[in-house]
Amino acid sequence: MVASTCLLSARRERRYVGHRLPRGSCRIISRISAPAVSQLVSLLDDAFQAPRWHSLLANLHSVTPDDWLWVPARGQRAIRDIIQHVGSCKRMYHNHAFGDAQLTWDDPRVAGGDRLATMDEAIRWLREGHDLLRQRIVVLTDPDLLLPRKAPWGEEKETRWIIAVLIEHDLYHAGEINHIRSLCQRKDRWGDDPY
Repeated sequence: MVASTCLLSARRERRYVGHRLPRGSCRIISRISAPAVSQLVSLLDDAFQAPRWHSLLANLHSVTPDDWLWVPARGQRAIRDIIQHVGSCKRMYHNHAFGDAQLTWDDPRVAGGDRLATMDEAIRWLREGHDLLRQRIVVLTDPDLLLPRKAPWGEEKETRWIIAVLIEHDLYHAGEINHIRSLCQRKDRWGDDPY
């Protein structure tokens, strides 16, 4: 049975099987048949695009064209480079864990190429990579989370480990983008501390 549910305790969650949740109570997920997968998909989506300050896309919203290619003193990468890395990883994990494992890091579909010329196009490319992964993850069953799958470097890892790495990866690089943007905009400080 497919039902609307949310990230509630298992006992409270059962109350809403086959029923609508109270309005505004939480974000709705529609896969109660695989609660662990639903939880991971929710966390994956939150790390990528939740409106809260910590998601990858939320941190890109305040990036200006000047920030996009700016590299900090003694730094080695711009925000554009981070987006290329994240988008490439999404495609490599998708292909190796859920596909034929034939893509390589220098494949144009993985590297991004012209898709990274502008911030808007790069974000579209990044969303496409996220959607590829998400489409494969939402159809998993909870027992599938324990199955081994190939990581981009060839080693086999449990599916849940791969999904956890993808969640952590987006959050890690969201923080990195936040920091580079703050440095470029000269707003890298805590609270009321002078810059």
